[in-house]
Amino acid sequence: MNSHKTSFNELNQLDQKSFEQLLDGIYEHSPWIVQKAFPNKPFKDLDDLASALQNIVLNAPTEDQLRLIRAHPELAGKAAIKKELTADSNREQSGAGLDQCSPEEFEKLNFLNTSYNAKFGFPFILAVKGHNRNSIIEAFSKRLNNTYQVEFRECIDQIGLIAKFRLINLFS
Repeated sequence: MNSHKTSFNELNQLDQKSFEQLLDGIYEHSPWIVQKAFPNKPFKDLDDLASALQNIVLNAPTEDQLRLIRAHPELAGKAAIKKELTADSNREQSGAGLDQCSPEEFEKLNFLNTSYNAKFGFPFILAVKGHNRNSIIEAFSKRLNNTYQVEFRECIDQIGLIAKFRLINLFS
């Protein structure tokens, strides 16, 4: 296994295909974001790259933003049970203990996922780093009371945070 981490100098020297391969998965099943970021090189540092990527998301048409939100898996949802999560999503959900839910916690999360999706038409998204099962269930329950507009924007913000955590993992 190659333990070499890419530097920003190396990142800035990559051709488009290599750049896209390196950053594949930073945004769940949404390679268009990284594709659009390539012409913004060179990037000074991780914050500069994260900001450039998130600005692409923020300036994207609403339909593209909605597709991005819907590309994310439910927390402790069907994809997790079927072991169909991406490696990043699996690591993140396991890190928050979602793979160790009690039957009661799993039932509660299933109910929250169903209720949330019925209300908003997209999955609940939370950057779970630093969270545990209880804090996730608490955030989920609170956010279920938000309006569509507030929750849509919150999901976009959370996706940006997830991407930044994934970039940190990739570059440090």
